[in-house]
Amino acid sequence: MAPENRPRHPFRRLAAGLCLMLAAAGAAGAQQTSDLVSQTAFRVCADPANRPMSAEDGSGFENRIADLFAAELGLPVEYTWFPMATGFIRRTLAANECDVVIGYAQGDELVLNTNHYYTSAYVLISRADGPLSGVTGLGDPALQGKRLGVVAGSAPATHMVRHRLMARARGYELFVDRRYRDPSGDMLADLEAGGIDGAILWGPIGGPLVKADHPGLSVTPLLAEAGQPRMFYRITMGVRLGEKAWTRRLNLLIRRNQARIDAILSEAGVPILDDMGTAVKVVAR
Repeated sequence: MAPENRPRHPFRRLAAGLCLMLAAAGAAGAQQTSDLVSQTAFRVCADPANRPMSAEDGSGFENRIADLFAAELGLPVEYTWFPMATGFIRRTLAANECDVVIGYAQGDELVLNTNHYYTSAYVLISRADGPLSGVTGLGDPALQGKRLGVVAGSAPATHMVRHRLMARARGYELFVDRRYRDPSGDMLADLEAGGIDGAILWGPIGGPLVKADHPGLSVTPLLAEAGQPRMFYRITMGVRLGEKAWTRRLNLLIRRNQARIDAILSEAGVPILDDMGTAVKVVAR
């Protein structure tokens, strides 16, 4: 029997209709996801007082990267400000109040990550003329008996326990509203006052703070630390889950503007590493 003369099976018609419904639903879902991203502004989710990364006055290096991308897209920048603490993603990106977080560690399940645009590490900050200047690992014997400042609950704290450095350590809070409290600034002030011998901070925070306001201190990336948790992270931009078209567009902007991004980070004082976190990256001038 020729195909066109065979009786049509009702289940075949049902299956075909279901396929059409699924295809239409997929197209509608893709359209809905696409529609969430503003076409009239580059909408950024940011902490208003997370210097030196982001600030409401636009002085942070993430503000400068946002300005760069907005110019490339031909759009104005619009910010949704919220403290970088519990609920940040839920109250900003997930609520469709904004479309991108400029700096977000690779691998977090709350967002879809773009390609990373830089890699950095925790650093040891000490007096430039002191005995800890140049120490690249927490296992260095020079640290034994020293008073170190560390953010409680951060990756370096785990290594400090392993190396028996916590007995004299001074802890600083991780999750605070930085509009009212400044643990990183407090740590550096304590270092300069002699309350601690060294400060361990996330490089993109510590490096720029020292470069801007603390000329008597030195910043050394902690590259010699073995084991977990790792001390370096690749930094991406975070977008809403499922927004793959927007992610690809941002990836293209990152690729085209990598040299300009590197220049912004380097000028700010951010320690930039190679992708594996094993060496300082030389930024072309």
